[in-house]
Amino acid sequence: MGQIVDLTGQPFDFDDELQTEQEALSLVMKRTQEHPSSGITPNRAAQLLRDAERGDLTAQADLAFDMEEKDTHIFSELSKRRLAIQSLQWSIKPPKNATAQEKKDAEMLDELLRDAAWFEDGIFDAGDAVLKGYSMQEIEWGWLGKMRVPVALHHRDAGLFCANPDNLHELRLRDGSYEGVALQPFGWFRHQAKSRTGYVGTHGLVRTLIWSFIFKNYSVRDFAEFLEIYGLPMRVGKYPTGATAREKATLMQAVMDIGRRAGGIIPMGMTLDFQSAADGQADPFLAMIAWAEKSQSKAILGGTLTTDAGDKGARSLGEVHNEVRHEIRNADVVQLCRSLNRDVLYPILALNSSTPVDPRRLPYIDFDISEAEDMAVFADAIPKLSAGMPVPVSWIQEKLNIPQPNGDEPVFTVAPVEPVVMPGQASLSAEDLKHPEQDASDQMAAGIRPDELQNAIDPVLKPLIATIIKDGPESAMQQAGTLYPEMDDAALIDVLTRAIFVADLWGRLDATDR
Repeated sequence: MGQIVDLTGQPFDFDDELQTEQEALSLVMKRTQEHPSSGITPNRAAQLLRDAERGDLTAQADLAFDMEEKDTHIFSELSKRRLAIQSLQWSIKPPKNATAQEKKDAEMLDELLRDAAWFEDGIFDAGDAVLKGYSMQEIEWGWLGKMRVPVALHHRDAGLFCANPDNLHELRLRDGSYEGVALQPFGWFRHQAKSRTGYVGTHGLVRTLIWSFIFKNYSVRDFAEFLEIYGLPMRVGKYPTGATAREKATLMQAVMDIGRRAGGIIPMGMTLDFQSAADGQADPFLAMIAWAEKSQSKAILGGTLTTDAGDKGARSLGEVHNEVRHEIRNADVVQLCRSLNRDVLYPILALNSSTPVDPRRLPYIDFDISEAEDMAVFADAIPKLSAGMPVPVSWIQEKLNIPQPNGDEPVFTVAPVEPVVMPGQASLSAEDLKHPEQDASDQMAAGIRPDELQNAIDPVLKPLIATIIKDGPESAMQQAGTLYPEMDDAALIDVLTRAIFVADLWGRLDATDR
């Protein structure tokens, strides 16, 4: 193995020790979540977002963790987006016009990743970047025979990282210093999911969802207070004149307990009255909660009808929203493939190749995001298309997701239809007559070039086509007689005259020979 270089061509000394186990980072790695969502206000949220814009990502990352943990709707929608990629089939493909070695490298990587227990978990953990903007997984390297390969991916808390103050696009490990420490080459699987344009601290959906999260929590808290106040009857205790402070406290305790325990005691001479529950409406609170959840669904999945039931027309709108969700999934796949190619595939090749690896000729991971077309529609349309144009079988198989058979693999065939025998019906037979002269005459039409024939017909049809475009087919049919003088048939007459002359001459010569 020669000099190891990164994707930018810079040489470096590879270190397979986990960077987070270095002594300089030991204290930072022991951090615990701060849970900034507790009692959060709009002013506090705005401050967290401003800090992230300046490169301090810890509080924003902790807030995103709390939001996903506390809000079941956000958790549900994010899970849909994560699992949409988990269900896709993938493969490692060589570059275009691949050499034998490049094909061999692609096969090696495909086999290696399919056998890797950490790979599927790594894809799932990379989905954490949708909310937080980035997901960091530390690569643990080991040996597989004579190959140096990843043996585990360790997901690291997003709060352990900061942005480089001199380059806010660059993520670094926090070590207590102002600028942080650079990430170790080939030591990290770094996935950034950009939901918007900006610095790394502004990529995550947390910045969009925080406001609906806060307002929804205000409404949930107010709704709980509403149920406590308006859902229970008012309990009023009455004490006689001259009651002592202790007797009043005893009565108050009985009033508070009787609503929960349905029983209690009070001194003689005191009374408890139950008033009817106060009237009130819960609709404003529920409407606010519904608005917040719809806003969250739009931000995460691009719509609401893939989550909730709609009104009239909801089915067609739901299909549109589902297509939008597929577009979001496909965009997620593109970003994930870029990260995997850069941080997983390239390091494996660079560490195990005896020759320099060209970053422009790398094998790449490809997720199958194609959607199979409606087979019934295709079955009806293909025969009609094939009548006017050649349709490649490979194109049909691609559209319907039908794979090519391998070798002598059995293929599905339609059983032949047995002919129906009609007893008592005489079968007709006739001698197959052949007329070479007539066949030669019939084939003369094929000698006329298609473009020559088209150029002869176009002037005849031009007035009729113009009328169809302008007034419609019915009007053109009615005006066909009046349009005849405008039809230039000189070229067509010339072609037909020559064809008739040749056919007549051919017939005369054949008759003379006979």
